[in-house]
Amino acid sequence: MIKILHLSDIHMGSGFSHGRINPVTGLNTRLEDFVNTLSLCIDQALADAVDMVIFGGDAFPDATPPPYVQEAFASQFRRLVDADIPTVLLVGNHDQHSQGIGGASLNIYRTLGVPGFVVGDTLTTHHIQTRNGKVQVITLPWLTRSTLMTRQETAGLSMADVNQLLTERLQVVLEGEIRRLDPDVPTVLLAHLMADNATLGAERLLAVGKGFTLPLSMLTRPCFDYVALGHVHRHQNLNKSNDPPVIYPGSIERVDFSEEKEDKGYVMVELERGKVNWEFCSLPVRVFRTIEVDLSKADDPQGVLFKAIAKHNLQDTVVRLIYKLRSEQLDLIDNSSIHDALSVTHTYTIQPELVSQLAKPRIPELSASSSIDPMEALKTYLNNREDLKDLATSMLEAAQTLLQDDEEILLI
Repeated sequence: MIKILHLSDIHMGSGFSHGRINPVTGLNTRLEDFVNTLSLCIDQALADAVDMVIFGGDAFPDATPPPYVQEAFASQFRRLVDADIPTVLLVGNHDQHSQGIGGASLNIYRTLGVPGFVVGDTLTTHHIQTRNGKVQVITLPWLTRSTLMTRQETAGLSMADVNQLLTERLQVVLEGEIRRLDPDVPTVLLAHLMADNATLGAERLLAVGKGFTLPLSMLTRPCFDYVALGHVHRHQNLNKSNDPPVIYPGSIERVDFSEEKEDKGYVMVELERGKVNWEFCSLPVRVFRTIEVDLSKADDPQGVLFKAIAKHNLQDTVVRLIYKLRSEQLDLIDNSSIHDALSVTHTYTIQPELVSQLAKPRIPELSASSSIDPMEALKTYLNNREDLKDLATSMLEAAQTLLQDDEEILLI
């Protein structure tokens, strides 16, 4: 049985806006969060003495990470080199330069000849010897339309037609790799892609117009013992029959608030030809918390707001406080007290939103069934608008003048 750790979508260097500068290290605390979480993954790989680590792509937010971010990433994966654990690093869409031209950030590991490291930037099969036997890994990096087809070939075609042609062309190339597989050696398909039935997370808008969606049927081939995916940040198994498992481990850290409710982690796999067991392992990542409250109908808006804040344990969390209120309630909110209440968080943002007066419920006395005099209707409306009380008298006078003018016109 060969033991594999499958992780993906590290995005080291993301989410700095949700962190702060650590005065001791000079680094953004969110970078430290990502490094610590990756360290936990490597710790587990070493503790469990895994035979191989496979990474499903998107090491960084883009293809040109700052040197100190690259160093933080490399320092963790170096531990696998020291432990003689083979590692496959797949190239994701964020690892590539624009449209795949100019290489990928992960190619440096191949250029330097890092022992035991394989960089998957092309669709090919890698034969890897582990301590407990051989494994065949087909790497399928993020593919763009320009990778498989020329601009002339796609001219005049609809998006659906282009995607169909791309899928057919990829099918042919993948079939060529499958035919060369050793049927007695366990096989992993390691791919960074969007599958057609995946439940999306923060990545839903990250690659619009650049990639294409592949049908699940292309991945659920009997020759694959385990399909290891990257790109989608939410953990899920796309093949409920589990033959083979088609697994997104998800990202290892929350990138933003769109991932607030998602578990983060990696997958441990036990593999032999024709048999696989896998388990999702959660990681203790920093909590993101949205507190949303409507104060527009509250007599004591600040009291309601503080009760909403007090419901949560906000220690060291990343908080987004959103509250709605009317313009005349602004003076009832003590902003300094809110900042004090949120001081226990890691970082926080406060987003007050003014409720449009047009969105207020209708005044019962002014319902369509009422046969009320126009001036009385205006008086009733103004009596329900505290923000207009200083203008009420002049508005009534102006309305009276307009009505008199209308009457004179009708009489002419």
